[in-house]
Amino acid sequence: MFLEVLNFLTQIDSGFNVFSYLTIRAIFAMLASLIISLTLGHYFISKLHHYQIKQVIRKDGPETHLSKSGTPTMGGLMILLSFLASLLIWGDLHSNYLWIVVLTTIIFGAIGLLDDFQKIKKQSHHGISARQKLVYQSLGSIIIATLIVATIQNPLQTELMIPFLKDVSFSLGAIGLIILSYFVIVGSSNAVNLTDGLDGLAIMPVILISGALALFAYVGGNFNFSNYLNMPFMPGTGELFVVCAALIGAGFGFLWFNTYPAEIFMGDVGSLSLGAILAVIAILIRQEILLFLMGGVFVAETLSVIIQVSYFKRTKERFFLMAPLHHHFEKKGLSEPKIIVRFWMVTLILVLISLASIKIR
Repeated sequence: MFLEVLNFLTQIDSGFNVFSYLTIRAIFAMLASLIISLTLGHYFISKLHHYQIKQVIRKDGPETHLSKSGTPTMGGLMILLSFLASLLIWGDLHSNYLWIVVLTTIIFGAIGLLDDFQKIKKQSHHGISARQKLVYQSLGSIIIATLIVATIQNPLQTELMIPFLKDVSFSLGAIGLIILSYFVIVGSSNAVNLTDGLDGLAIMPVILISGALALFAYVGGNFNFSNYLNMPFMPGTGELFVVCAALIGAGFGFLWFNTYPAEIFMGDVGSLSLGAILAVIAILIRQEILLFLMGGVFVAETLSVIIQVSYFKRTKERFFLMAPLHHHFEKKGLSEPKIIVRFWMVTLILVLISLASIKIR
């Protein structure tokens, strides 16, 4: 929206053109979403208290979590509103990539919102059924994947890039890209959802991964940088640099209130949509494998649940003291802040390793 105003202002003074640069718009997009999120915070929390929109704690969970009962939930709405508002102000509204991310936010935010409402209505930690959730996620993922394929401008955008290796990739074709996109979006959405169990545990990895994806988007969307670093040049993906910046700002604004001890939880409306947003950005810049690496914490949390369920069905015993993985460490006696910070550190290390792939290749 601001770019439309900018076109008028540059006719008056060419100096205004500086605000059209990606880096400047990314900085202001981050600041805008951060300020909006911080401004909304206390008002949002008070309204959630007023309408009794509070977290229902599972009774079979760690005993330390019982004190969290009654903490406002659905704070993910605060993240999404700040994120979308910032994009509408500082984003290029002519970018197909931006609108694909916006649509992803709306679809998966709606799925999470429905799930949260069901939990509050039932006063249970169970929302819509797992089958229903998967059906909705599948439909949303197929729609988004189809739109991604529709934006393809050259065969390079249907290839699976292998990080750390020079000129190594596998052609997927349109159908293959849709299938891969489906699994990446659904998998990432559910992985972030499973990780969101401790104060600030999920949002900081989302912020760190968004920062790395922002750098990949900036390099991949710039011909000179991509050519120098031997990365595939994908015109238009540079706009995702602004998108990632807005997501980082909204994430930090939410973390202000979500850090231990949390004043608000993001709920499924936040976790399901944030996971899907990261997945779609990674797909658009062809970095699905690096998303898997950077999101190692999300992957470990998901695998812990799969292992726990499979092992219990086969042996009637638990492999972990409790799943997801962060609850296992709680049961072993580690304090919540220690688990959170260590998971953040692991994510930071994985993100740095992933960023090293830019130069290593």
